[in-house]
Amino acid sequence: MEFKKVVFNAARDGKLRRLKVFLDHRPKEEVKMLVSIRVNGATPLVMAARNGHLEVAEYLLGKCNADIEQVGSVTFDGETIEGAPPLWCAAAAGHLSVVKSLVSNGASVNSTTKTNSTPLRAACFDGHYEIVKYLIEHDADIEIANRHGHTCLMIACYKGHLQIAEYLLEHGADVNRKSVKGNTALHDCAESGSLNIMKLLLSHGARMDVDSYGMTPLLAAAVTGHIPIVEYLISLLTCTKKEKVDALELLGATFVDKKRDMTGALKLWRRAMEERYQNGDMPLEKPLISSPIAAYENAMEVRSVSQLDELICDPDEMRMQALLVRERILGPAHPDTSYYIRYRGAVYADTGNFERCIRLWTYALDVQQKVLEPLSPMTQSSLLSFVELFSFMMSEAWARNRRIPAVNFSDLLGVFHRALQEIDTAMQHVSKIPPAERDSSHFHRTLIIVIHLIGLMCRLQPHLINEQDLELKKAVYRLVRMNPRGRNGRTPLHLTCFRDSSSISRYPVCTFPSPEVVDLLLEVGASPNAVDFDNNTPLHVAAMNKPCARTVFKTLLNHGAHLDFCNLDGMTALQLARNAALTDIYPLRYLTLQCLCSQIIKKYNIPYKGLVPQKLESFVESH
Repeated sequence: MEFKKVVFNAARDGKLRRLKVFLDHRPKEEVKMLVSIRVNGATPLVMAARNGHLEVAEYLLGKCNADIEQVGSVTFDGETIEGAPPLWCAAAAGHLSVVKSLVSNGASVNSTTKTNSTPLRAACFDGHYEIVKYLIEHDADIEIANRHGHTCLMIACYKGHLQIAEYLLEHGADVNRKSVKGNTALHDCAESGSLNIMKLLLSHGARMDVDSYGMTPLLAAAVTGHIPIVEYLISLLTCTKKEKVDALELLGATFVDKKRDMTGALKLWRRAMEERYQNGDMPLEKPLISSPIAAYENAMEVRSVSQLDELICDPDEMRMQALLVRERILGPAHPDTSYYIRYRGAVYADTGNFERCIRLWTYALDVQQKVLEPLSPMTQSSLLSFVELFSFMMSEAWARNRRIPAVNFSDLLGVFHRALQEIDTAMQHVSKIPPAERDSSHFHRTLIIVIHLIGLMCRLQPHLINEQDLELKKAVYRLVRMNPRGRNGRTPLHLTCFRDSSSISRYPVCTFPSPEVVDLLLEVGASPNAVDFDNNTPLHVAAMNKPCARTVFKTLLNHGAHLDFCNLDGMTALQLARNAALTDIYPLRYLTLQCLCSQIIKKYNIPYKGLVPQKLESFVESH
C-alpha cells in the first residue's frame, strides 16, 4: 500500500524524478499494477492530467504503459466528478499541452464522465478557448450533451464565454437544441445576463421557445433580474404587448424579493401599467382571481395607477404583490413560485413573526403537493424546514420564559397530515415501479422527517387537552396502518429505535432512540416484532446502538417484543447488545411457553410446517 501511495503522490505532485527512481527498475507487470491503482478514486495518470504535469503524464503513458482511458474521480471547485478520463481532466483544468499529448497518444476526444460530459464540454465550461479549438479540430463532437441534455453551446452561453459560443456556432452548433427540461441556449444566456451572446444567438436564428415550465428567455431574464436583456428583448418588434407587460411585472417582483429595491419595483410596475392601457389600444386587463389567498393576507393585485401609488406607503403590501405577480405569471409549478413564498416566510420567521411564516410555508407546501411529483426534493425541503422551525420555536432559548408551548398543536398536526399524504401518495406511486428500479432514498428520508414530527408532537403531549391527544394518536395510528418501509425494509418503529435517525439537518431536532415516540407508536398498534430485510426487529435495532438505549429496550419488551427472535445472522437482540446496563434483564421473564417450544423445534429440526396453525409457522421460523 505504501508503494501505491508513493507512485500516486509523485504523479499528483509532478515529481518525475521520484517516479523514475521508484519505477524504472521494477518488472513491467508490477509497474503496470502500480500505475493503475486508485487512491481516493483517482489514478496517477488522472491526477497528472488534472494538475498539468506533462512530463509525468508522458512518462506514465510511454514508459509505464498506463491505460490512457482509465477513469477516476477528481474534484473541481468543491464538486467531485466521477468517472473522469485523463483527457477530460486536462481539458477541464485548462492544460493545453497535456490535452495535445493525450490526443496524440490516442485518447478518445469524445470520452465522457459518468454524467456524459465530454472533454469539449469541460473546456467550454471554464472558457478554455484554445482547448476548445484544438478538440474540435481533432473531431470532437459538438452536439454530445450531458445527462441533463445541456450541450457545449448551452454551457458556453450560461458561463458567458462569447468567443467560444461564436466558435461553436461557426462550426455548426445547433442554436435551437433543447435540454431535457426544454431550455435552449437563449434561456441559458438570459439567465447568465450576457447581452452580447444573446444578440449573437439571435443573429444565428435562435428562436424564442418555451421550456417545460412555459418560460421564454425574456421571462428567464426577468426572473434573474438582468435588466439589459429584458430591455433589449422587449424592444424587439416581435415582442407582444402581453410579453412586455409580463416581463416588466416579473422584473418588478424580482426587484422586491431579490434586489430589495422597492422604488425600482414601483417604476417597473408603473411602466407595465402604462403598457396595459397606452395608445388607445384594447386594454390588457389583469385576470381576476376567484378568491383571495389567505396566506397573502387576502391581498389582491393592484389594477390602477392610483392603487399602485398607494403601495409606496406599505412595503409589506408590496411584498404580497410580488408573490401574486410571480404566481400568476410563472404558475404554481415553477420552482421560483414556491421558493419565494418560502423565502418571504423565512424573513418573517427571522423577525419573530412565526404565525405569518407558517401560513406562507403551509400554502407553499400545499401548492407543491398539488403540482409536483411524489417525493419531490422541493416538497421534502419544505417539510424539513417546518421540522427545523418548530424545533427552534420549542427550544429552551425561545420558550424559557413562557408557560405555554411556543408551537400551536394544530399547526404541527397539519404539517404531519401533509407529510402522511406525501408518504401515502409515494407508496401508491412506487407500487407501480418494478422493484429493481425503485430508489428508496427519498422515501426513507421523508419517513425520517415524519418520525421527527412525531417527536415534536410528543413534546407537546403534556400540554394537550383530551381531544387534541386523541387527534394525535389517530394521526400516528394512520401512519402505523399505512405500514411504510424505509431503507432495508425498516418500519417507523425501527427508525425510532435507531440512533442515526437523529441526523436530519444542520440543526438538532429530535434525539433518537426516543422512548416517547417508541411508546406512542406501540400504544397505537405498531408491531414490536416487525422485521426488516435482515430479519431484525426494533429490539435488534435498539440493541445495535452504542450504547444500547436501556429505556427503549425495556419499553419494547414490556409491549411484547420477543427477546429470543433471531435475525438472519442467528443473533438475538440481547446477544447484539452486550451492554452492562441490561444486566437486570432476565430472559425468562420475557419468554413465553410458545417461545420455548419454538426454540426446541428449531434446535432439534422437528418438522412443523403444515402441522401447526399457519400463523404460527412464521413465529417458529423467527426463533
